[in-house]
Amino acid sequence: MKPIEIQILGLVPKSPQEICAEFLKLERWSDFTGYSILPGIQSARFETQVPGWVGSRIKVQNSDGSSHIEEIIAWDVNHRIALKFQDFTPPLRNLATHFIEAWEFRASPAGTEIIRKMTMYPKNWLGWLMLLPISRLMKKAFEQNANQMGGK
Repeated sequence: MKPIEIQILGLVPKSPQEICAEFLKLERWSDFTGYSILPGIQSARFETQVPGWVGSRIKVQNSDGSSHIEEIIAWDVNHRIALKFQDFTPPLRNLATHFIEAWEFRASPAGTEIIRKMTMYPKNWLGWLMLLPISRLMKKAFEQNANQMGGK
């Protein structure tokens, strides 16, 4: 099944290292409020912490009562970080195997340019059909979140 990918571009007046340090402040994850019917994050906590961060797992509780795990799969504070969303609760468990979210950093005179991508992997054609409108809401939520971070 063909994955669904969204992408936004942003400019944040911070260094990649500062962005990554903020990312690890899990108490701030609830700043992600979702968009429309897409839930935000209620809380996040480390389930597993690994030196160097790759392999660390974060349990995420969403504002609609659903939950999932985000595993750090890439951690290069100068260039790129990536997470694998997995172990979804229903109904998302029935639609997708996993999501991959990646942040790529590029130096800019005004701070850091960020390319933020999410790739959604549907389980079947019905999952693909249901994830398509969800991906549009996720893109709007990413844009809203970028504005909260001070991005443009």
